[in-house]
Amino acid sequence: MDYNLVTNLKTCYVDISPLLYYSHIPTAIVALIIGFFVFWKDSRSLISNILLFIAVGFALWSASDLVIWINPDSSKIMFLWSWINLLEMLISVATLYFSYVFLEEKDVSFKFKLFFGILLATFIMFIPTRLNLVAFNYDNCESVQGLLINYYHILEAFFSVWLLVYLIRKMWTVKKIDERKKAVYLSLGVTSFLFSFSGTNIISSITTRWELLQYGLFGMVVFMGFLAYLIVKFKAFHIKMLGAQALVVAIVSLVGAQYFFTPFTDVTNIILISVTVFAAAVLGIWLVKSVKMEVERKEQLQRMSDSLAFANDKLRVNNTKLEKIDATKTDFINIASHQLHKVPTPIKGYLSLLLEGSYGKISAEQRRVLENINFANNRQISLVDDLLNVSRMESGKIKLDFEKEHLETICQEAYEALAPAAKEKGLKFSWVHPKKALPKLIMDKGKIFEAIFNFVDNAIKYTPKGKVDLQVELDAASHYEKQIGDDDQKEALTGPVVRLTIVDTGAGIAKENIPYLFVKFSRRDTAKLNIEGTGLGLYVVKLMIEAHGGRTWAESEGEGKGSKFIIEIPVEQPEHVSVKK
Repeated sequence: MDYNLVTNLKTCYVDISPLLYYSHIPTAIVALIIGFFVFWKDSRSLISNILLFIAVGFALWSASDLVIWINPDSSKIMFLWSWINLLEMLISVATLYFSYVFLEEKDVSFKFKLFFGILLATFIMFIPTRLNLVAFNYDNCESVQGLLINYYHILEAFFSVWLLVYLIRKMWTVKKIDERKKAVYLSLGVTSFLFSFSGTNIISSITTRWELLQYGLFGMVVFMGFLAYLIVKFKAFHIKMLGAQALVVAIVSLVGAQYFFTPFTDVTNIILISVTVFAAAVLGIWLVKSVKMEVERKEQLQRMSDSLAFANDKLRVNNTKLEKIDATKTDFINIASHQLHKVPTPIKGYLSLLLEGSYGKISAEQRRVLENINFANNRQISLVDDLLNVSRMESGKIKLDFEKEHLETICQEAYEALAPAAKEKGLKFSWVHPKKALPKLIMDKGKIFEAIFNFVDNAIKYTPKGKVDLQVELDAASHYEKQIGDDDQKEALTGPVVRLTIVDTGAGIAKENIPYLFVKFSRRDTAKLNIEGTGLGLYVVKLMIEAHGGRTWAESEGEGKGSKFIIEIPVEQPEHVSVKK
């Protein structure tokens, strides 16, 4: 430092206000406590190191400023005054740096570091010159500042405006609610600190009313308070209990700091301060315990959430594997069914020729054997057809040709096709026409015919004597109870439906077996009737009807009491249906 212009250096005295100690010492303690706590808990983090730099820099500034105020040695005042503005600029730049890293969660680029480094280096270069300090005023016990103070004011204003613009832009652009809250709380703390600290310093430099600076130091406490809240609320710095602990220590330190400027002869004030410190400590301990309980509950919920997420991932993997297995099974059934179809089809043709006598006359015994072979061959063809239908419908490869059609027409065709079989068994087979013409339905005529044919054919097969009725009506949708194999997302129909019912007086169904009728490879108990089946027919019907947006189910009072099979198809066009023009 060039002290050539400063002559007759000697001691000076000023009146010291008790506020001086309260504004410098407790605020520095609060900053150091939180700064070192954060660094201790998260020392590898860049943001923790920046915060520690701010805390230590602020503590050094407070100590230097306190010495300037209370030390009577003018040489020490001049020395500390020459560097104290640099400390303040370093704190301002570090606060801007801290805000960016905290909100962006990444470091700044090298070009920005170089830019700010040049600005600071320029100031440092002129510190030991007469541009910084030119003289000492013994009347006010103050250093007389040179032209460099103008550059200091420009830099401080530049740093503050840059920080303000960045924080406003960040709060405006961030979309997530939690991230926006973090930006708002940090902005309140940072601006409260920097604008009170730097602002009062600039105002004091211009007006030479340095006592104003003492009030600006409390902005650091506000800044640290918001940081403590961010730690508790958003787990900033990846620290769980630090915020509550540091906040309690800070409050107790601030209250206890009153001992520094209260004479011990003032018993009343000492007692009041002691009671306040005790109350703050008790409330602080309660706060820490409450936060600890909340953190433990959150950790427990997080562990449960993680376990559930792991279970869901495992279930998703298992479902994916099951889907692959099911797809492989479907492909196998497709291929096997096509191959199996190649054998019985020509056999059926040759058996027909033999039974018709195309290769010569056959005896009654030979006819009986050939008819048995033909029956078994037809069963195999039926099984292969059912397997193909199931495979195609489950894989979504079957194509439905939707068009508007009257259901009565399809029922009439099914009736005419099966009336001879019913007559042969001696059954009364009736087709009950609706009283009023039904609206046309959007459906695949062939698939609906197969479904009706299957139901009526089953009714004839499972009815040794009595009757079979086929009836259709327009009505509101029936109450439908879900059965085994139903999709959980499928619900009962609403609105008008066309209901087709096949009623028989045959073998009936045990109530405990009804839910399993439409499950793959599940068959009615036919041992007593000597009727064979593949266990796929009803399942295929169910798939066909559901492809039309409809529902199908069975009802029975029990074995030997007949049965009823119902199909409901909605009148309104299903969303997935594309009607042929």
